[in-house]
Amino acid sequence: MSDSVYVGNAGKDAALDRGWILGHFKDADDPRHSEDVEIKWGVHPPGDERAQWVRGEERTALLVLISGRFRVELPGRSVLLEQQGDYVVWGHGVDHSWIAEEESVVLTVRWPSVPGYAVPPEEDKANGRQEP
Repeated sequence: MSDSVYVGNAGKDAALDRGWILGHFKDADDPRHSEDVEIKWGVHPPGDERAQWVRGEERTALLVLISGRFRVELPGRSVLLEQQGDYVVWGHGVDHSWIAEEESVVLTVRWPSVPGYAVPPEEDKANGRQEP
């Protein structure tokens, strides 16, 4: 098998890296390394929420509901995703946060993949969270 091919399971692989399965944060020799795009398989228990708002957003994002009920908070707007396949897209300059109203699985695609947006681990742990 070529070193430029990776076969995995989103649920299993996501559990190893805070939900993220592709992006700049993977080792440079890993086929899942990309500075163009990042992908997250987010599994969220009820009440799980982002520890702090993302401010100064420089990426575009697509968030698709796989299962559950998931709310994305945007400036002046709250978007509820409640049917499989519901999605929201936001772009450069749009701050955001989120909360899982029920146990939820969401697929997030963001581009480009750039560092600087993860919640510091100490804030994640203080809020009992394992995901950024």
